[in-house]
Amino acid sequence: MSASREFLLGMRDTIPMLVGAVPFGIVYGTLAVSSGLSVGATLAMSLLVFAGSAQFVAASLVASGTSLTVILLTTLIVNLRHMLYSASLLPFVRHLPQRWRVALAFWLTDESFAVVHRHYLLNDSPLERKHWYFLGSCLAMYSLWFACSLVGVLLGQALPSLGDWGLDFAMIATFIGIVVPLLRNQPMIVAALVASTVAVAAHGLPWKLGLMLAALLGVTAGVVAERWALRDRPAAVEAP
Repeated sequence: MSASREFLLGMRDTIPMLVGAVPFGIVYGTLAVSSGLSVGATLAMSLLVFAGSAQFVAASLVASGTSLTVILLTTLIVNLRHMLYSASLLPFVRHLPQRWRVALAFWLTDESFAVVHRHYLLNDSPLERKHWYFLGSCLAMYSLWFACSLVGVLLGQALPSLGDWGLDFAMIATFIGIVVPLLRNQPMIVAALVASTVAVAAHGLPWKLGLMLAALLGVTAGVVAERWALRDRPAAVEAP
């Protein structure tokens, strides 16, 4: 498949994710402006940060007057999952020049990871041009995210109460759609259940500490479950 076809295929396969990202981006633009961020800062975050969940967290922390140190630490923890994404995709992009790897790493999001990782696993064609598929998916998300952020800024100025319409549920639905198909074994399911339970129970903690606690306990539970599974697995019997 040619580079252009891979690129267009990556954009096409990302369309279902774009549907969920539209209200997500609009609500971000609205909430960021109402939280006290300037229009320039709100749009600059979408251009230079390009991490929806981290941008939401940062905007809410700015509104509550949180210190810069706490904002940076919280958004860092929220985005640590991207290290796992990168590690999963590294075998497929290791051969690329550094300029490609840096660009793709910046544009990598939850939605693009779900689409691209599936393409790499299920399509056994050579890796020669698959990075164009990766790029197509990323640029589709990037351009739409900025456009929706801009729409949110404009609507937020015209309709200050837009944030009360419940459109942010699209973010939850999108993440559920991404996570559930990836739960392929018991440790993954345990990690997801523990993290979601803790997130709900600790939702009222200040500075989004409930989110950090949920991530920490979810990962811990997954690791413990995996070790138990390995311990209970019968040892391989060597052939005589």
